[in-house]
Amino acid sequence: MSATAAAPAGARSGTPARRPGVVLAVILVTQLMVILDGTVVNIAMPHIQQALHFSPSSLSWVQNAYALAFGGLLLLGARAGDLLGRRRVFITGISVFTLASLLGGLAPNAELLLAARVLQGIGGAIAAPAALTLLMLTYREGPERMKALGYYSLVSSGGGSVGLVLGGMLTEWASWRWGLFVNVPIGIALVFAARRVLTETEPETGRFDVAGALTSTLGITSLVYGFIRVAEAGWTSAEVLAAFAVGVVLLVSFVLIERRVSHPIVPLRLFKSAARSTSYLTMLLVVGTMFGMFFFLTQYLQGVLALSPLAAGLAFLPMTGLLFTASRVVPRLVARIDGAKLMLSGSTLVALGTVWLTRLDAHSTYLHDVVGPLLLFGGGAGMIFIPLVGRAISGVAPEDSGAASGMLNVVQQVGGALGLGILVTIFGTASRNSTSVVPRQVLVDGVHAAFIGALVYAGLTLAMIVISVRPWTWFRREPEPVESLAQMEAAPSTTST
Repeated sequence: MSATAAAPAGARSGTPARRPGVVLAVILVTQLMVILDGTVVNIAMPHIQQALHFSPSSLSWVQNAYALAFGGLLLLGARAGDLLGRRRVFITGISVFTLASLLGGLAPNAELLLAARVLQGIGGAIAAPAALTLLMLTYREGPERMKALGYYSLVSSGGGSVGLVLGGMLTEWASWRWGLFVNVPIGIALVFAARRVLTETEPETGRFDVAGALTSTLGITSLVYGFIRVAEAGWTSAEVLAAFAVGVVLLVSFVLIERRVSHPIVPLRLFKSAARSTSYLTMLLVVGTMFGMFFFLTQYLQGVLALSPLAAGLAFLPMTGLLFTASRVVPRLVARIDGAKLMLSGSTLVALGTVWLTRLDAHSTYLHDVVGPLLLFGGGAGMIFIPLVGRAISGVAPEDSGAASGMLNVVQQVGGALGLGILVTIFGTASRNSTSVVPRQVLVDGVHAAFIGALVYAGLTLAMIVISVRPWTWFRREPEPVESLAQMEAAPSTTST
C-alpha cells in the first residue's frame, strides 16, 4: 500500500515548510505506520481467530475491512486535502487512525474489531494522500525532491517486511492486540509534531463527490461480502444473492454519478485509454494473487507447519527481501530493458510460484517447499509492479495525474480485497467438503483449493500482460517509450498484503 503515486494537482504551489528534514521524518513515519498496519495483523490472524471466535471465512474481514475502507475512500481523502487544507486533513486522518488503533486493541469481540479496522482505513485514506502532497510541497523540483521520494519509496517497499517481523514479535512476546496498540504512541507523537512543523496549504474551491465515493465503496464491499458468505451459506442463499444484487446496483449507480457530477472522484476519461485500463485490470489481478498468497500461506505456516508467529513473519523475508531489492534495481533496468519484457518475465515467475504452492501438503517442509515459491513471488512481483505503474500513468493529462496515480492505489486495495474474498469462498467450500476429520488435514485441503484459485488469478494476470504487451510484435517494432527514472522512483512500489 502506498499513497498517491504522483504529485496531485496543486502540489507545486504553496509555501514550503520550515525544517524540511523534520517534515520528511513525520511523513515517512506516517507512511510506515499505514504500511505496517496491513502486514502486522496478517501474522496474528490465527491468534485473532481464536481470541475473538472468527469463523475461517469471516477472518478475512480483518484484512478486507481495512483495505476496502482505505482503498474506497482514498480519492475522497485526496480531494479533502485540496478543499480543506492538507495540514488540517493530515492531522485529522492521523487522529482517526490512532483512535481506531486503540479501539481495535481493546475490542472484546469480532464486531468491534472490524468496526475499528474500518475506522483505521478511513483514517489512512484521509492522511496518506495529504502526506505525499505535503512532501511534494516541502521539496521543490530537483535532486532534493528525488532524494525525499527515494526515502518514501524505500519505506513503502520495505515497510511490509518490517510489519511481518514486528507482528510476529508482538504476537509471540505480548499479544496480537499490541499490533494495534503500537500505533497509539506513534500516532500521538505524529499529531504533536505535525502541529509544530507543518505549514497549512491554501484551500481550493470545488465540491466533494461523496455520492461517488460511497456508492463505489459500498458496492465493492457488498460484492466481497457476497463472495465470503458463499463459503458458509452457499450460492443459493438469499443473503448472498441480495449482496450481489446490491453490489451491482451500487456500482452501476457509481458510473452514472461519475458521468454527471462536475468534480468526479474518478474521471471516467481515464479509462478511454485501452493500455491504461488494461494496466488497472492487471494490477487488480496481480494484487489479488498476492493478497491470497499472504493470507493462506500464513494459515499454512502456523496451522500446518506449526511455526510460531515470529518464525512465520521471518519466513516471508525471502520474498519481501527480493521485493525491496527490486524497488531499487528495476527503475534502473527499465531505462535499458523494455518494461514489457520485465512484466512478462515477472508474471511468468509469479505463475510458477503459485503452481509450486499448490503442491503443499501435510508433509511439506519450509526449506524444501516454501522458500522456492517465495523467491519466485518476490522476484516476479518486483519485475511487474514498477513497469506496470509506468504504463498506467503514461500519457495522463497533468490535471488528471493525481487521479490516475491514486486509482492505482485504489485498485491495489480493492483488487486485494476482492481477490481474497473469492479465494475465501474457494477455501471455505473445500474445507466444508473435506473428507478428513483431522483439523490439520482440513486446513491443508482448504489451503490447497485456495492456491488453485490463486493459480487461476495468476494465469489471468499472465494472459492480460501478454495481451497488453503483444510479445509477437517485439521483432517488428521499436520498444515503447517508458517513464523516466524519476517518475519510476516516485511511483508506488509494491503492496505488501
